Amino acid sequence: MSDGRRLNDGVRGHLVIIGGAEDKRERCVILREFVRLAGGSESVVAVVTAATEDPDKVFRTYRDVFSRLKVRETCIVRVDRRDDAFHGEQVDRVSRSTGIFFTGGDQLRITSAIGGTPLYEAFRAAAERGAVIAGTSAGASAMSDTMIVGGEDDDAPKRCTTAMAPGMGLLRQVVIDQHFAQRGRIGRLLSALAQNPLVLGVGIDEDTAIVVRPGGLFKVHGSQTVTILDGQGVAHTNASESAPDEPLALFGVTLHILPAGHGYDLERRQPIGPDALEEEE
Repeated sequence: MSDGRRLNDGVRGHLVIIGGAEDKRERCVILREFVRLAGGSESVVAVVTAATEDPDKVFRTYRDVFSRLKVRETCIVRVDRRDDAFHGEQVDRVSRSTGIFFTGGDQLRITSAIGGTPLYEAFRAAAERGAVIAGTSAGASAMSDTMIVGGEDDDAPKRCTTAMAPGMGLLRQVVIDQHFAQRGRIGRLLSALAQNPLVLGVGIDEDTAIVVRPGGLFKVHGSQTVTILDGQGVAHTNASESAPDEPLALFGVTLHILPAGHGYDLERRQPIGPDALEEEE
């Protein structure tokens, strides 16, 4: 049950959570919004490459994009091993950044390398002072307190469909999946809900993002959609008694599909149309 804390307690800046494969060549709608929130031409962006096995190449890609978008400075926070997260130089880069961007790769590499380190504390402090925190693909999954770290794509929901682990905790009671429609991942998000119906499932398509405000309301940006799976109304599930490879039963899951311009209130668990969202802004 909820303990009464807000879903993004202590986060004073925006979260930009991207489903992966965001446009980096043409309109760059999502990355442009990230830069705007980070301060535009005055922004200082730290690109965190902990998730990827090719940090130099990935950093060069984002450095070039952010340069085109007129970012004042882009620096790399390279965490190849856990001891890198104890270096003062890395912490300093995060501490002076107005925007922090977690790249794609393997989300377990992020949490296993950073969790409980001075660098992790620097990320939390950045969120508390209002820096914009963004993550794409693996970086998106790592945003929540519980994250999906593996599972079968395009499969029926089963207990074995989804593997989960603790995330960075910038959002509570939410599980995020990415590359959602493109990889047929609804089964593994339903599996996560069956095992804990309190959790809200958020599936984000490629080239699509949710921009979460400090109060817990988000707006969808990008070319595809966001799928919301709400399990609070689930009246029955066989998750506790089924075998790991047995298909799960779920009665009463609520589903919402949100394209660009639409929003969602994470606190009240209510979708918001474009007109109502404009009134909130």
